[in-house]
Amino acid sequence: MKKQIILLFSLFLWTFGFSCTNLIVTKGASADGSTMMVYTNDGEWLYHLNMISKESHQKGDVIKFKLPGTDEYLEIPQPSETYKKLGFQMNEYQLAIGETTFTGRENLWNKKHALKYWHLMSLALDRAKTAREAIEVITTLVEKYGYGSEGESFSIIDPNEAWILEMIGKGEGKLGANWVAVKIPDGAISAHANKARIGTFPLDDPENCLYSNDVINFAIKKGYYDPKSGQDFAFNLAYNPLSPDRLRYCESRVWSLFRRAAPEQNFSSDYHRGKQGSQRYPLYIFPEKKLSLKDVMGLVRDHYEGTEIDMTQGLEAGPFGTPQRWRPLSWEQNNKTYSWERPISTYNTCFSFIAQAQGNLPNDLGGVCWFGFDDTYFTCYLPIYMGIDETPNSYRKGNIRQYDPSSMWWAMNFVSNYANLKYSYMIKDIQKTQDQLENRFIIEQDSVKIAYQKAAEADRTKILQNYVNSRSELLLEQWNTLAYKLIAKYNDGYIKPDSGGVLSPGYPEYWKTEIIKNDPDKHHIPEWNKEGRQKDNPF
Repeated sequence: MKKQIILLFSLFLWTFGFSCTNLIVTKGASADGSTMMVYTNDGEWLYHLNMISKESHQKGDVIKFKLPGTDEYLEIPQPSETYKKLGFQMNEYQLAIGETTFTGRENLWNKKHALKYWHLMSLALDRAKTAREAIEVITTLVEKYGYGSEGESFSIIDPNEAWILEMIGKGEGKLGANWVAVKIPDGAISAHANKARIGTFPLDDPENCLYSNDVINFAIKKGYYDPKSGQDFAFNLAYNPLSPDRLRYCESRVWSLFRRAAPEQNFSSDYHRGKQGSQRYPLYIFPEKKLSLKDVMGLVRDHYEGTEIDMTQGLEAGPFGTPQRWRPLSWEQNNKTYSWERPISTYNTCFSFIAQAQGNLPNDLGGVCWFGFDDTYFTCYLPIYMGIDETPNSYRKGNIRQYDPSSMWWAMNFVSNYANLKYSYMIKDIQKTQDQLENRFIIEQDSVKIAYQKAAEADRTKILQNYVNSRSELLLEQWNTLAYKLIAKYNDGYIKPDSGGVLSPGYPEYWKTEIIKNDPDKHHIPEWNKEGRQKDNPF
């Protein structure tokens, strides 16, 4: 009998990563020779992280996807084997995939096609061992079955290579997609954040650049590009035209990653602030120094601190410097459009991960997904090896409508939300616990590697599983303890230092000054002189 398999994700398109950020670090740019990729998945949903086993399939087996707006299904034949994978993040061959949505020309979005970008990510992990193979899987599938999402940028890494694949559909009634893929040179880093980043590209360098056959001709026919203009064809200009609001929303994040990884290059803020004629940021850069795992964690923790758009400063940040800006981020007033900044670290991140692919180690040990729920600034990254059989229980549970301290998603979210009451104080307590745990996990990696390599082959999975389980339990316990500590330490607006006593620091001076500027008389207490007081009523 024909076996039918239906791929299901408990999510909705509007919550699924419309505002994500990706950072790619090639192996030559990393301090330990690993390839790394960061993917923040931003949207209000609660994700259950599962390890999906390798499967064998018989001839006639298919995987099914529901055709939007119908009761029918698209059936795609299964290969003889699908690989073990962690969610839609990484597979057993240390292949990892991330994404950000750039939307682009919405008339090219064919919503009737079944294959969405998250399906393609999962199918690539099922069927590919390398980044190049993943690109082939994704582009071959959309050519045959169609592409049902808006414009998308994919980060794809393996232990040796790192690529960006950018793709957009062809409109209603058409299969295939317009796409280009560029290999990031070894020693470089790259980033994308909801805007197509690939501009001009070589047409005769298949080792470093791949593209769809009619990516240029299609743009010419549609009027997106004029070959008589004297300008070389640029994918991003043709399929994702510039606008000041999207530059501020998207390129600000790329700018902040680049400026901190390569401060000596002095990347200007003019481009992401929408200044006409300003220089665009390159697709990739070479960092000032090779980046450690800890460096990468730091890069994706950012509210533009120390810059002219520091989100912890000013009236918008409130008296205690919270960087959070509640959505919607833009608004109109007096016929003008305004917008809060959109940082890398944001409260509506469902999860983020740092995929680490280490070619010098066995796949079970070398493929590590440093996974964290909630805002990158508040989360604590736990190493999850591809060699384990099952993810920790606290990573597989939780209901977004019901608080549950046994769910890692909820434990992380509680701390980050509570911190908004007195952010400038509480963030120090949070970072202390965060640093202690992450530093411990990083230091312990050498011991895990030694134990794995010394163990009999039959015991290696157990060693990795026991480590991940024990550290996830420690992390959950420590994070709930941190939450209870914050409640007690900052109760009723007071501060109870660890050394003892109770402090009442009130509001910072700059905030009180701004309050007075806003309304000089509202809080002023008038002064009376003796002559002006009535003897029988001095008050």
